[in-house]
Amino acid sequence: MKTKFLFTLLMVAMISVATAQEYKVVTTVESIIPAGIGRSRMISPMQEVDTDLYTTERTNGKKGGAQGDVKRKALKIDNFEETKMLNFFSVTGINFQNIASNDAMISDKLSSMAEEGWELAFVTSGVESDAGIDDGQGIYITRYVFKR
Repeated sequence: MKTKFLFTLLMVAMISVATAQEYKVVTTVESIIPAGIGRSRMISPMQEVDTDLYTTERTNGKKGGAQGDVKRKALKIDNFEETKMLNFFSVTGINFQNIASNDAMISDKLSSMAEEGWELAFVTSGVESDAGIDDGQGIYITRYVFKR
């Protein structure tokens, strides 16, 4: 009996080590540019990236990093999902039907991710809003971080 318990405990420990956490980010960018001029999208990467390839170290806090050797073009991925969404504003101002439509699309994506075994870990958002009559631009960005 004691051997069976120890074997079960060992198997559970091995499974826990073998199942490393995996994360995925889905980002929504919703335009608040009036008259539907802006572009709103839901973006989800479809390829992995090894951040170690683009990470450098500094030894004295000011010099020693080789970030100049890391080219921005190398950071861009080619494979991602891009889902068109509606803008918050229409010609007449804020469009609540567009917001409800975007919410339905986001809900569908969250449900699909849950069906695939992903758990929503946290959500973070930010906004660069219209600063008045001379601005007329802005975005609302939300990142949904999933884990499994």
